[in-house]
Amino acid sequence: MKYFNLFSNILVTKGAGRILISDLQRNVSELYPLELYDLIEELKNHCIENIIDDYDEESQVIINEYLNILLQNEYGFITEDNWDENFPALSYEYDEPSILTEIFIEFSEISVLKKIKQSVENLRIKHLVLYSTKRFTAEDIIEIDQIFATSVLSGIEIFSPFHEDVNKLFVNTLHKNTERLYNIVFYSCEKRPFRIQDEFRFNLYFAEEEVKISSCGKVDLKYFNTNISKVTEAVNHNSCLHKKIGIDIDGNIKNCPLMAESFGNINNISLEDALIKPGFKKYWNLTKDKVEICKDCEFRYVCTDCRAYTERNQTNNEGLDTSKPLKCGYDPYTGKWETWSKNPLKQKAISFYKQ
Repeated sequence: MKYFNLFSNILVTKGAGRILISDLQRNVSELYPLELYDLIEELKNHCIENIIDDYDEESQVIINEYLNILLQNEYGFITEDNWDENFPALSYEYDEPSILTEIFIEFSEISVLKKIKQSVENLRIKHLVLYSTKRFTAEDIIEIDQIFATSVLSGIEIFSPFHEDVNKLFVNTLHKNTERLYNIVFYSCEKRPFRIQDEFRFNLYFAEEEVKISSCGKVDLKYFNTNISKVTEAVNHNSCLHKKIGIDIDGNIKNCPLMAESFGNINNISLEDALIKPGFKKYWNLTKDKVEICKDCEFRYVCTDCRAYTERNQTNNEGLDTSKPLKCGYDPYTGKWETWSKNPLKQKAISFYKQ
């Protein structure tokens, strides 16, 4: 008798019409027909020969084709006489020691960063994301980096408008004088100022389009992430808001700068005090399994969520908005993508956010 063993690093997510098989070690995912899910479930409890015997000759050909797919893609392996007990199920528990992992700031003044510096240490925040509509000089960016020179903060990401002073010398100056900067995007750049051939200590991007803070929340295949830490967080928590905090352009402390509810202003309250206010963590554990339509989507554990822009048509017993993200154009019931902004069912919500 032969038995099929699914590798522990393989996550199979069942959707309404398809399944997604994610290799959490290689960080890749592939779509397959829903009937493959039933076979994988059968293989957990029955030997291959008994499963094949239950089908007619035509179906047996399909079963063998599916088995070849599972083996060729190294989703598992075959053993004789019994299943291999050396591959116990992977734990999908999520553990992150930081009280907060990320802070997103709609940048106004550097003074805001100086105000939050001690809170960053106290809360063990790992990542700082700065979005600015003001042009940063090299000196500005170096000063931002130096504020956190001895910090627990591990990385700084910056979104800034492109300007004519951004050249190779500008970037080399940042390369030599920053330590925490790991990603910088210069947007509204009609033409790249130079070819990126050198290796810098941070990722550098030039984007032609204008990047607006309101652009956040778009759901697209290119944003999906099969990284095991991201997946396990999505299985257990909200993939966008869990252990995140934001500060908008006016200094209001929120779950996300784009959300309406504020938990105080950075000018008169600390991040620590805002964090313990009633309701601040209410969305932290709202997984995609609890969001309407998303709960039937095969992409739900590799996708992100958005509670700032939703279709605004569902709430749960706790009063939480469990509507599908507004900027998602995928229908898990048909398996088709469409331009979300043209969907007539979304027009009421779109009109609300444009008010």
